[in-house]
Amino acid sequence: MLIGPLATVFGLVVVVLVAGLKVLSEYERGVVFRLGRLVPVRGPGIIYVIPLIEQLYRLDLRTVTLDVPSQDVITRDNVSVKVSAVLYFRVVDAGRAVVEVQNFMYATSQIAQTTLRSVCGQAQLDGLLAEREKFNSQLQEIIDMHTEPWGVKVVSVEVKHIDLPLEMQRAMARQAEAERSRRSKVINAEGEYQAATRLAEAADTMQKEPIAMQLRYLQALSQVGTERNHTIVLPLPLDLIRSLAARSSRESSS
Repeated sequence: MLIGPLATVFGLVVVVLVAGLKVLSEYERGVVFRLGRLVPVRGPGIIYVIPLIEQLYRLDLRTVTLDVPSQDVITRDNVSVKVSAVLYFRVVDAGRAVVEVQNFMYATSQIAQTTLRSVCGQAQLDGLLAEREKFNSQLQEIIDMHTEPWGVKVVSVEVKHIDLPLEMQRAMARQAEAERSRRSKVINAEGEYQAATRLAEAADTMQKEPIAMQLRYLQALSQVGTERNHTIVLPLPLDLIRSLAARSSRESSS
């Protein structure tokens, strides 16, 4: 008569005992509360949770990628931009991640957004565009300081996109074009200066060595002779011109 009820009770006990068996993966930890009190974190592997007495929270310890939405930022030089970022973090203390904050994912997202606005708002636009690594490190340090009490470690923060107003994009394009034009003019002027310097040095050398001028004259004649030209201009040697000029001056004086 009692076999049926006893079997039912025994079956219920077995079911309850088996229901307390849990399997946690290598990247998971189990935060257990026993009658409302935190007990040591369990896992990975097979763990046992006492039914109706203990409550289990599973936490993933893998690195989480969190997109920080675009934030409207006014830089120190009064330029309105939209800045977005990506945040990499992971839970290093599962107990604190459950006890110290209600929702560590939401809290981390909010602190990342406010820090992004604050840090970028203190920067000049040129510095924000040219020194991203510096601002990434600064963002990571500040956010990690706020999330450390929650058992959350910020691995890195990367500024993903900086959206500039259309007018500012056009102004920067004109500035870049002007800078390229300036560099081109400087390079051309430097080339002209070097060419003039070399010509002056060559002229000084030829003046000191008259035979060098004669050789250059003969070289020019050989180059002209190899081409099919209808008109040939023959430069006169400087010595001949000087002698003719001296004779003309003597004749006019006499």
